[in-house]
Amino acid sequence: MFFSKRNIQFNLYEVLQSEALTQYEYFQDHTRESFDMVLDAAQQIAEKMLHPLLIEMDRKEPQLVDGKIRVHPGMKAIVQQFGQDGWINAGFSYNEGGQQLPVTILNAAAFIFQAANYSASVFPFLTTGAANLIRSFGAQPLIDTYTPKMYSGEWQGTMALTEPNAGSSLSDITTSAEPTSEEGVYKIKGQKIFISCGDHDVCENVVHLMLAKIKGGPLGAKGISLFVVPRQRPDANGNLTPNDVITAGVYHKMGYKGAPIAHLMIGSNDACEGYLVGEAHKGLSYMFQMMNEARIGVGINATAIGTAAYYASLAYAKERPQGRKITEKDPSKPQTSIINHADVKRMLLFQKAVVEGAFSLLMYCSHLADVAHVAEGETSTNAHLLLDLLTPIAKSYPSEMCCLSTSAAVQILGGAGYTTDFPVEQYYREARIHPIHEGTTGIHGLDLLGRKITMQQGKAAQLFFAEVSNTITDASGIEALSPLAVQLQKVLGQAQQLTGYLLGLAQKGNTEKYLSDATLYLELFGLVTIAWQWLKQAVVAQQQLAGAHTADKDFYQGKILTARYFYEYELVKAASLIKRLSSTDEVTIEMQADWF
Repeated sequence: MFFSKRNIQFNLYEVLQSEALTQYEYFQDHTRESFDMVLDAAQQIAEKMLHPLLIEMDRKEPQLVDGKIRVHPGMKAIVQQFGQDGWINAGFSYNEGGQQLPVTILNAAAFIFQAANYSASVFPFLTTGAANLIRSFGAQPLIDTYTPKMYSGEWQGTMALTEPNAGSSLSDITTSAEPTSEEGVYKIKGQKIFISCGDHDVCENVVHLMLAKIKGGPLGAKGISLFVVPRQRPDANGNLTPNDVITAGVYHKMGYKGAPIAHLMIGSNDACEGYLVGEAHKGLSYMFQMMNEARIGVGINATAIGTAAYYASLAYAKERPQGRKITEKDPSKPQTSIINHADVKRMLLFQKAVVEGAFSLLMYCSHLADVAHVAEGETSTNAHLLLDLLTPIAKSYPSEMCCLSTSAAVQILGGAGYTTDFPVEQYYREARIHPIHEGTTGIHGLDLLGRKITMQQGKAAQLFFAEVSNTITDASGIEALSPLAVQLQKVLGQAQQLTGYLLGLAQKGNTEKYLSDATLYLELFGLVTIAWQWLKQAVVAQQQLAGAHTADKDFYQGKILTARYFYEYELVKAASLIKRLSSTDEVTIEMQADWF
């Protein structure tokens, strides 16, 4: 068991009431039954194709052979299956061959794939993001040439941003684009590093959505344009010709080893063609669509890995006998399973609190994406604003905390957890990439405090605080949950007051002080957000408890106790963060490089 279908159903149908999405015309052909069929199909693929290769893909990582990256041979059938079943374009319109599925349902299915085998799940969904950029901003000839074979899984899609010395600082990229005599066609020259699935032998072609600067354009981020740069370019008859995109190397990673990460040299022989997507110099704004989708995706990835680790350590804790209960002194009595020790239950509760709290937030963000897409007027606008605000938290909280939760899984297994005989060491390694890619945690802290809190005169933050307050009101009327409501109300008020203090620093021009601890502000915001999600879950669980059958009663009791755990063990950490963020001590600013 590497995930809980019951927890998915609880979030989709009891907390979010996702069936209500079918009231919108775009989703009207779907029902609860069709949603369940999608999730069942995802589970079958995950169990039969992805999970069996989890460890083997980790042990037999990609290799660069004769200028081509070779990956696990089992990936070919997996990518073909995703293409044949329509997963790659399932959320797109019927006119494009899609199924008009809600993002909420697709992300729940993606979570199942990622919990089964993160590396394997990356290939098709990178293509989804790349194809979505082409269909959103590209001219019709580009759409017609590239997206059908991307949807079918015949061609891989990537996001090619990062360069040496220009990781998060995209304004410093040096890959260049020079116009040719043919409109929309440019000569591309440069290099890209850390490109996920940037080259492999599963698909016949790789289509890079690449950032580059047109010569003579504006400096910095304003001069960035977006191009389709295929590894092989198709002619009018569909024949493929090498496009001067050379694989210079493959990175051998700490985890996430089954998916290749390529170093690409572009235009070394002055023979690489790129095709402009949309308007010149607007590439970064276009790419942010894919990046924001990917950031929610990274949060789901991290949560899925953390969830798989949680269930692995839970199974071990139920089976592993060790010692006796503290109150039992008789050595002749049999040993007890370690799950009966309070400290082991604490570590399991920590994992459950992190992964199920994060999953709740990610499904909520997915729901907001659906509402923003299909609703109208203020409803759509508010959903979009809330999603923008919550994206840094939805990416960073799971990414950071699942490093800690997978560590707890290793700890529960003890020495066994440190060996390759059990999968938790692999989950621990695979979790660590997520605070880094698609924007480091520090970048997301700056994004939250420097941009999202202040956008539209703070309207998004006001919407967030109102949503949390509504949940607090709901919980206040339930005797068992009213202490949690009181606790969250107090922390929420302190967070609002702190936000006002920090914004005051910005207004006074003290920008460095304002943003110096943005990462800690992100951490605080994450605690408040996940506490809110747990209170939402607890409210539903408490309401459902009375009429529930035995198995569901256990499930709901587990939700309520985990919510209590989060407030007792995690939300209390907010006090120290608020104290630090309110302090006038500027130690990190005053420290000099030479003093280290």
